[in-house]
Amino acid sequence: MATDTPFQHDKDRPWIFRTYAGHSTAKASNQLYRDNLARGQTGLSVAFDLPTQTGYDSDHVLSAGEVGKVGVPICHLGDMQQLFENIPLEQMNTSMTINATAPWLLALYIAAADEQGADRTKLQGTVQNDIIKEYLSRGTYVLPPKASLQLKTDVISYTYTNIPKWNPTNVCSYHLQEAGATPVQELAYALATAVAVLDRVKEGGQVPEADFARVVGRISFFVNAGVRFITEIAKMRAFVDLWDEICRERYGVEEPKFRRFRYGVQVNSLGLTEPQPENNVHRIMIEMLAVTLSKDARARAVQLPAWNEALGLPRPWDQQWSLRAQQILAYETDLLEYEDIFDGSHVMEKKVAELKAAAKEEMRTIEEMGGAVVAVENAYMKERLVESNAARFASIEEGSLTVVGVNKYQQTVESPLTAGEESIMIVPEGVAEEQVARLQAWREKRDDAAVKAALADLRQAAKEGRNVMEPSIVCAKAGVTTGEWGDVLRGVFGEYRAPTGVAKAARNNPAPNLDPVREAVSAVSLKLGRQMKLLVGKPGLDGHSNGAEQIAVRARDTGMDVVYEGIRLTPEQIVNAAEKGDVHIVGLSILSGSHVPLVEDVMVRMREAGLSHIPVIVGGIIPPEDEATLEKAGVSAIYTPKDFDLNKIMLDLVVQVDPEQKASAS
Repeated sequence: MATDTPFQHDKDRPWIFRTYAGHSTAKASNQLYRDNLARGQTGLSVAFDLPTQTGYDSDHVLSAGEVGKVGVPICHLGDMQQLFENIPLEQMNTSMTINATAPWLLALYIAAADEQGADRTKLQGTVQNDIIKEYLSRGTYVLPPKASLQLKTDVISYTYTNIPKWNPTNVCSYHLQEAGATPVQELAYALATAVAVLDRVKEGGQVPEADFARVVGRISFFVNAGVRFITEIAKMRAFVDLWDEICRERYGVEEPKFRRFRYGVQVNSLGLTEPQPENNVHRIMIEMLAVTLSKDARARAVQLPAWNEALGLPRPWDQQWSLRAQQILAYETDLLEYEDIFDGSHVMEKKVAELKAAAKEEMRTIEEMGGAVVAVENAYMKERLVESNAARFASIEEGSLTVVGVNKYQQTVESPLTAGEESIMIVPEGVAEEQVARLQAWREKRDDAAVKAALADLRQAAKEGRNVMEPSIVCAKAGVTTGEWGDVLRGVFGEYRAPTGVAKAARNNPAPNLDPVREAVSAVSLKLGRQMKLLVGKPGLDGHSNGAEQIAVRARDTGMDVVYEGIRLTPEQIVNAAEKGDVHIVGLSILSGSHVPLVEDVMVRMREAGLSHIPVIVGGIIPPEDEATLEKAGVSAIYTPKDFDLNKIMLDLVVQVDPEQKASAS
């Protein structure tokens, strides 16, 4: 091809185009995948529902309200086969967003590929399998950190020989930014996680020294691209440099291709707004440029959220809109025809150097305390993330950080895009019941003796420290369910509750303008005869704890007595805590779409326990039509992502406890 300048070249291949998708049932999700592939998507990115992510079957008590809500339920091999029906896995590049149960879902995928007659060595894709970040952000952990790290390394050591084209782990800084991480924290915590994993692989003895560099070369990353455009480009270039340095200096990897920073990206969902959601289109486009403009730090796969994800589950059309954005950038522009356009930029070089130096210092701190696993167990990283997110919330409240349509330029005409009842996709009624019926039918038709034998071998492998992958594949083919696989490992290793990151003491640098709120809290506490007490509860399996953490932190800083025991509680446990703790108000946080059944369950139990006098408030991604349902159930107040003013929410809590405070609060 003729070139216009010496910096132009034959056009690069575009990255893999993906949309993160899965909902309701395996059958419905399969149709969605095939439709998306027909529209030009070049890879699949599977979203699993919360019971699947946390190792429970659809009929478990903790699964109530969660089946098929944030992804597809996969309970057994039959579900996995239906999910990929008429999709040749040997030819597909599949990313699976799964962590605690990653060995199991990969085993099911391999078993489904075997049933299709696929050559395992040709399977391509990624299993997220980053358990460390789950303790810090997403919350779908199951087992203690050290046991989880062992399962993670089992996947890594199995795949590099048996599925050599597979990426066995996706170290995720994406979720760290969603939890409030600064660019420096995102760099440091993700790279510290990768180091902890590779150190464990090296020490574990499953990989011969001669093959270690090849294993390093299969490690991939999953990052976040925020809207601070220049900083995000610099962050990605810093990731490339720091990873190359770690691979070369710490692990002695000489082959450049094995030191390459290989990453996929989903652009920022934390910054998507409920007010004026059409503005999210512009945010998504800018964020996509941050991970595609720099050739030397360009993503290998990109998935974009839909513009309306802050409102609810996107429709297929919304996902197509995001796909078209990628296709226009890749195919209509000249982006892929040039060398890196930032080489030689003094501004970029300075910013990259600043980020690298600060990230190295933070990594040194983590290394000195014993590494990433220790920094999870002692709550160091979690507390830093909660603090960073608190600072972000405060900057939005005081206006030093502008979010268009939220704290500035709020006046708007009504958007035709959000008009009508079908502006988001609703999971059909009866999905959970149908899934449970299929699960029960599956259990009845399988060979129970084969199931028991497979589970016994899995249990023994876990106890002996053997690699669990082959026993898991045997379990998959025998008809074992997700919950049975999870129960075996919980029985061997125990369960785990991660630190919340919410310290009991008030911060020395609290949010601005707290004095009026503190006075109101003090007044109502004096009237009550003791400190006003708030219970923050997260019912169900939803691990998105950012909102709950920030409410707990701000309430504590205003002088309230706060009870927050973390994620994954049953309605029964929350009501028991409210009764035993003698609390004055209960706040429930749910972002998984399961708010109606879970909140209604809590309200029924509150009445039965004689606690109807205690106000219950709810926060989450709650469509307007559901607000009326929750209010009818007895909920006193509802907050959604548009409600960014935490001080106002705190004053609302005071009024809920003592309506006479309304005059002073206003």
